[in-house]
Amino acid sequence: MPKFTILSRVDAYVDYTTEVEADSLEEAVDLAYDGDPSIKWKEQGVVEFDARHVVALDANGDEIEEYSRGKG
Repeated sequence: MPKFTILSRVDAYVDYTTEVEADSLEEAVDLAYDGDPSIKWKEQGVVEFDARHVVALDANGDEIEEYSRGKG
């Protein structure tokens, strides 16, 4: 019986938190968003949500587009 390499990709977010010293909430968000180099982020974990894509891979690790399931 043949064997196939299958990729299952589940959408997810990686959550990070940090503390930012700023004069306002808006300034704190802006500093974090703009990538202030003084900010040190702590990984909080991965949150998955139900958008899935399952497809077979060829010998080079590329997706075989002929048949897949879910959102791609």
